[in-house]
Amino acid sequence: MRRFPFLAGLALIALPVPLLAEVPRVVVDFGPVQSLVAQVMGDLGQPQVLLAAGADPHDFQMKPSQARALAEAELVFWVGPDLMPAMSDAITALGNEENVVALLEDGGGEIRLYPEGGIDPHAWLDPDNAEAWLGAIAEELSNKDPENADTYAANAIAAQATIRDLDTELQTALEPVRDKPFVVFHDAMGYFTDHFGLTPAGAIELGDASAPSAAQLDEIREAIRQTNAVCVFPEAGRDPKFVATVVEGSAARTGQPQDIEGITLPQGPGQYAALMRGIAATLTECLGQ
Repeated sequence: MRRFPFLAGLALIALPVPLLAEVPRVVVDFGPVQSLVAQVMGDLGQPQVLLAAGADPHDFQMKPSQARALAEAELVFWVGPDLMPAMSDAITALGNEENVVALLEDGGGEIRLYPEGGIDPHAWLDPDNAEAWLGAIAEELSNKDPENADTYAANAIAAQATIRDLDTELQTALEPVRDKPFVVFHDAMGYFTDHFGLTPAGAIELGDASAPSAAQLDEIREAIRQTNAVCVFPEAGRDPKFVATVVEGSAARTGQPQDIEGITLPQGPGQYAALMRGIAATLTECLGQ
């Protein structure tokens, strides 16, 4: 994991009172990143999120008002082009790449590759990555706004401690179901399942924008049979009809929809923890029966 030594030094300083400095205008791509940035900014300000609540980041299309916000931003945090390619096109067209931080590339943490090739962009689902990103966010904010660097660092350290506590909580909750196989809707849970040592048996959709082929559905049915998969999980914002198709004729249960992108959750500092707890709850509720 990438480390940010400046945070450790500033941690020795008592939590400062925010100074009356000009806080940079910050824009982020979607809810989970907004949650992390908001925790670092604290009372100094709130980042503007481009993706509307309830929208799917994979389907994002830039509106003129969003392009203006992006152009006026002094700092932009986003996962990167693998998650929201339309945002990448806008950043390139606006020519303000020097103010943009792609967390998947520059935030530290670990990157997972899909077995069939390409980068899995859902890296926030590993708490270690979220902890690293908090450090990167604080560092970038401090570079833009050095007068409030102590505040950003202290907020990041507090948020990192909260994520470590969350990680411990979820490790304990998921321990009883670690060896129970299950199928997810699309191949986006790898960071979560790797980190928590779970037993995924496959994914109905292998990509973010393509419906599964008949051959893929047959393959998942066979995986359910071969592994004795306990549950198959729909995903928030996705058509559940394919779940019914692969579950039919098997003993697998249909779990509650998993919200891996915060689509159903209120935006704000608490969204990240709510998202992670929500995923864990879907798993324990279905696999633990």
